[in-house]
Amino acid sequence: MPFIEESDLLELHKDIDKAQIINERLLDQIKFKNKELKRSKVQRNVLAGVTALFLIGTLAITSFTAGLSRSNTYDNQNLLVSIDSLDAVKTRIDNLQQKNEELSLVKEFYLAKMFLEKEKIYSVQVKSFVDNNLTLASESLTNTMFVKTNPFYSYSLGNFETLEEARSFRYQLVKMGFDDAFVASYQDGKRIKIEDPY
Repeated sequence: MPFIEESDLLELHKDIDKAQIINERLLDQIKFKNKELKRSKVQRNVLAGVTALFLIGTLAITSFTAGLSRSNTYDNQNLLVSIDSLDAVKTRIDNLQQKNEELSLVKEFYLAKMFLEKEKIYSVQVKSFVDNNLTLASESLTNTMFVKTNPFYSYSLGNFETLEEARSFRYQLVKMGFDDAFVASYQDGKRIKIEDPY
């Protein structure tokens, strides 16, 4: 088995780490947007209720005052106030609809991400041990997997969404001297099968 320096292995993980950081940031943004979506829905419902009460009150007051007042100037003033109020409400409703559309896009992205987490992932297995030998582990390495497949403990590098990405990473490891490296698919922390290397 060829020897690999930890610095070389760290270099291979930089791209994987960057992708993981981006995914974590996206998940944080999704959580933030979901909170905003919930807050926006509550605000929208409260605003709709207040707006409905306001419109009903305005129409009731306008109808009542129109019956009492016979002056055209007084009726014209109420009509102008009602039209201005309706324009403001319409503008607010349009703004809320636009925010709702934006939040719907964020929600769709979040649902797609949740769906992908249930899908299988690919990793490149580089070593197996009969005993649980964790001396290969380093706190500075992420995206590594230790999976027990009776009676062995397997050590795999990388978490990839596509088989092509995992095969590319395997090819880099083979060029470095890990001739026994192979791609395996995992789902829910269990190995499904060993994938074809090409």
